[in-house]
Amino acid sequence: MNQDQLQKMSNDAGFIAALDQSGGSTPKALLAYGVSEDEYSGDDEMFDKVHEMRSRIMTNSAFTGDRVIGAILFEMTMDRQVEGQDTGDYLWNEKGVVPFIKVDKGLADEENGCQVMKPIPGLDDLLARSVAKNMFGTKMRSVIKMANQAGVDAVVAQQFEVGHQIIAAGLVPIIEPEVDINSPEKAEAEAMLRASLLEHANQLSADQHIMLKVTLPEEDNFYADLIAHPQVVRVVALSGGYSRDVANERLSRNNGMIASFSRALSEGLSAQQSDEDFTATIDATIQSIRDASAT
Repeated sequence: MNQDQLQKMSNDAGFIAALDQSGGSTPKALLAYGVSEDEYSGDDEMFDKVHEMRSRIMTNSAFTGDRVIGAILFEMTMDRQVEGQDTGDYLWNEKGVVPFIKVDKGLADEENGCQVMKPIPGLDDLLARSVAKNMFGTKMRSVIKMANQAGVDAVVAQQFEVGHQIIAAGLVPIIEPEVDINSPEKAEAEAMLRASLLEHANQLSADQHIMLKVTLPEEDNFYADLIAHPQVVRVVALSGGYSRDVANERLSRNNGMIASFSRALSEGLSAQQSDEDFTATIDATIQSIRDASAT
């Protein structure tokens, strides 16, 4: 583990950019960016287009490690290059941004009001490649839709089981049990989730570190005990479908929590924008998310 990256991720002000849209969400992300499906043919061209979008964000002068302290990458992005360097090396060497890799393969069907992750075949190989590509950590997502104890416990148990495998490979896992913002039982589900996360975090040894990525909670400072937990490097928030303004406002009321926004980061960006307009838009966006993360 890179100790400079660990220090940055533990202590620095800023937020994590989520640039990890995968196959299923890529067309939607491209459409929001102003690239319609008739502008590419097949997966290869689609992934070329999304790499162009991500590269434009990462290479922009506004995207630097003094405000963006980390970035979560899609596996294919990790395997590609930006300005002649592997993406992770470019981010850290040129921008001072700590690189993470998304490792999950999507969600299983809903059971007990929740969706655990699908199996992740070949995870050990992906982790070995991630270490070789100088990734600092990983990210994997589950979804909680209802306050069902069996469902919540299954989500957290699976996240930590895979998390231990990731820690053993020398990486820091971002454990992401998203609570659906539209759940009629959101607050109750969050109470179950917090208790389960604390129980598992308390079982980590002194040399085992995790990060948490959670939905912005109904109760301010709800995750304060996990933010202060010695084995939790950082607690970050997903935007989860909230608009950027609403997500920033909610985030600013949660002390010590920082953003890890995807759609809310790229909101307002367009392939048709001039470089000047693109820079002005992303600069304002980055500053607003950084400010909300600084409370």
